[in-house]
This record gives sequence, C-alpha cells and structure tokens, in this order.
Amino acid sequence: MNIGQAAKASGVSAKMIRYYETIELIAPVHRTEAGYRIYDDQDVHALRFISRARDLGFSVDQMRELLALWRDRDRASADVKAIALSHVEMLEEKARALQQMSATLKHLAANCHGDGRPDCPIIEDFANIQPPMAKSTRKPRFGAAVLAPAKSG
Repeated sequence: MNIGQAAKASGVSAKMIRYYETIELIAPVHRTEAGYRIYDDQDVHALRFISRARDLGFSVDQMRELLALWRDRDRASADVKAIALSHVEMLEEKARALQQMSATLKHLAANCHGDGRPDCPIIEDFANIQPPMAKSTRKPRFGAAVLAPAKSG
C-alpha cells in the first residue's frame, strides 16, 4: 500500500509517517522505481503501535525503546513495565503541577473583582514575580518550573 493508504489504515498522517522515517523511529520502507514508498501490514502495525504510545504521552525516545522491546521476543516484561511506570511518575508529576497552577489561578481569579476598575490581583501577581535566583532553594511558584525549567544564559 502507498503512504496515503498506510496513513488511513494506521491513523497516522502521511506527514508523521515521513517524520518517523526521518528520525529513524521506523525503518525506511521499500520504494518503487518511481520512488514511492510501499508499506505492508507489518509497517501499519508498527505505526498503530507508535500511535497508541503517542496517545499515552510517551516521548520519541521512549517509543523507540518500546518498539525495540516489542520486536524482541526474548524481552523481559519487567523492562517494559519499568518504562511504563517511569512514564506514570512523570505524568503524575505534571498532573500535580497542573493542579497547583489551576488552584493558584482560581485563587487569583476569586480575588479579582472582575469589574471596570484597573485593579487586578492577577496582573499584579504576574508583575511581581521575581527573576529566578541561581541555585536557589526556594520552591518554584505555581509549579511552572516543573513543566518548563527556566533557561539560563
């Protein structure tokens, strides 16, 4: 099947299929003399595997590792479980950070009159944020540093 048919069968766009080939997440497929990619059922199955892992938030490197384990019939399920549980920890950390951000914004919004006056505790809070200190032991405000660490330099 061609790339359009493989995309339809796998649920992965043709653009993403090309990208996955470029970053070597999937192996380059056979091409016709005219240069068209030819996919088989095994290729589509791998694309579905990637799509499911992506839906669950796995990174490209994690997907690469999971694909290698999927293809290795001598794998230990403990290796797969370790990757999954590590990913769960990361997801739970992000969820906690999002909950903290949500609670902070709810608190700020509750203290905002929401009328025609210019006074706004939300804007005041944003404007009063101090720049991050090098090697500070203070906790990041609102969990934002958990999701996107401050860039240095």
